[in-house]
Amino acid sequence: MEQQVQVLPDEGGVRVIVCGGEFDQDTLGPLREACAAAADDPGVRRIVLDVAKVTFVDSSMLNQMLLVRRTGRLVLAGPLPHQLDRLLDLTAARDLFATVEGIDAARTL
Repeated sequence: MEQQVQVLPDEGGVRVIVCGGEFDQDTLGPLREACAAAADDPGVRRIVLDVAKVTFVDSSMLNQMLLVRRTGRLVLAGPLPHQLDRLLDLTAARDLFATVEGIDAARTL
């Protein structure tokens, strides 16, 4: 699957960034830019990363998620793919992230 980063129109101060494909040090640029724009926008009260279609992640993706988490506005929308689920377990980072099933649940938190 080709990498995809799509920013959906904001609804009620919630910005959804849909991620698909592989995310590593070499391919993280579009996601990094979308996350920075969301974090810098004072009208965005919640940043949702839809990770359901992610096929590969490494520590650079985890680092990006941790940076966005520092805003206090990050929610992961799943279901979490196996690769990300395993990375969160291996790094003991699972409890750091609010995770819900699907974009609709993330919007209504």
